[in-house]
Amino acid sequence: MDTESVVLPSTTTSSLNLSLHPLPILNISEHLTRLRLQTRNSTPLVLGALLGTQNGRDVDIVNTFELAIVNGDGHDASMSSSDEDPKIDASFLQERRDQYKQVFPSLDLIGWYTVSPQPTPLHIAIHNQFTSYTPTPLLLVLSPTPAPITTGAADQQALPIKAYEPSIEIRDRKSRSVFVEVAFKVETGEAERIAVDFTARGGEGGTTLTSHLATQRAAIKMLHERIVALVGYVASVIAGTAPKDYPTLRALNALVASLPASENKHFREEFDTEFSDVQLTAFLSALTRSANTLNSIVDKHLILTAGADREPGGGAGGGGAGRGPRRRPTGAPAMWA
Repeated sequence: MDTESVVLPSTTTSSLNLSLHPLPILNISEHLTRLRLQTRNSTPLVLGALLGTQNGRDVDIVNTFELAIVNGDGHDASMSSSDEDPKIDASFLQERRDQYKQVFPSLDLIGWYTVSPQPTPLHIAIHNQFTSYTPTPLLLVLSPTPAPITTGAADQQALPIKAYEPSIEIRDRKSRSVFVEVAFKVETGEAERIAVDFTARGGEGGTTLTSHLATQRAAIKMLHERIVALVGYVASVIAGTAPKDYPTLRALNALVASLPASENKHFREEFDTEFSDVQLTAFLSALTRSANTLNSIVDKHLILTAGADREPGGGAGGGGAGRGPRRRPTGAPAMWA
């Protein structure tokens, strides 16, 4: 494939006012790390959609979701050796977009992201697939390999991320699709700053998940070793190879007696009985609430239809004062008898 640059020189600027939130950055980084571990490939094909809001030339990138990629033969593009351009699974994209739209009605599909040192003609081919979902999809590129910082305004970002806006270049009386780099700013709210700081510290107290699990494992291992030592001591006492320490044996007996007898037949029977009682109480409560609701509905129905039962002119005594007792409608519950 042609390796000609598809990015216009830095002298061409974009008037787009772009804001990037921390969540998309974390999502893209996590997506790349996970694919590297799953495929054992240092440069996997990473593609996803960008969700955000756009008001004129002001754009906010708020969230992302991953995309399914298929080739013409239906196989995963990252695992296939085909030379075809990767194709986006359109049904999967539409389904995920609609799901996010139900939860976040204000967010729209505004572009896509990938991982690459810089955009290539391959990305142009992929980019054209998004034009059916949004007229001018944005491109967000994560470059894991740090590049030398230049004096350009767009290169002074602290993050290895660049944003691009699609454009058309006329050269030699021919037009081609290209990208224009867009300067962006990281927009964070108070909740986002707290979440990012929590993630950077690896959890509460500055501990990582690995160290937390290692601590839990060490505690469980120590407990297991002590239980094995106690079981060995009791076995030695029974075999007569160890002296009887009555305070220790009484303490062990009290400890065993305090444990729940979950394997005892009588315990299971009593537990099942109590569980059934609790469930029955919950069912009776639900039945009572249903009866009260039905009671309220029938009352409202009788009030609305009371005028239809009166005689013309108000009946005997005028105004319906002499009207007999309220009649139960046909099919009404017995409580209204």
